[in-house]
Amino acid sequence: MSGAGSPDQLEVDGTGLRVVVIAARWHEQVMAGLLNGALVALENAGVTDVRVVRVPGTIELSVAAARAAATGVDAIVALGVVVKGGTPHFDYVCQSATFGLTQVAVRTGVPVGFGVLTCDNEFQAFERAGLPNSREDKGGESALAAIGTAVALRDLATD
Repeated sequence: MSGAGSPDQLEVDGTGLRVVVIAARWHEQVMAGLLNGALVALENAGVTDVRVVRVPGTIELSVAAARAAATGVDAIVALGVVVKGGTPHFDYVCQSATFGLTQVAVRTGVPVGFGVLTCDNEFQAFERAGLPNSREDKGGESALAAIGTAVALRDLATD
């Protein structure tokens, strides 16, 4: 499992930030862990203005993120799970989600925390879901990445 090179503890003061968390519905148990991890991380960072939006699947994250960015939010957290199957569908969904969410961030200037798990199997997804027996909390990590970038961009604008 990766995780090598990640910061030991990323502390961000997100006080005053407006954040939208967009979560897909596929793989609901894993998604529950990701969503909870993101919400706990935002709360611990002092973010009180949080809106949760649920979409059908990972493909739909990009269009929802684009709409959310247009509302003037400070950061977006995109959460999804794609588990590899026996067809190339996995590759198309992963590529589309990655490209789409990156384009939203670059075109709008609104940071998008990429909390999309792209796993070979369900075990890998559960290991990253932030559930009680998981080894990692990618929902929390992606939330902190989004608001950490929002703070950095705010600080950049005031320099």
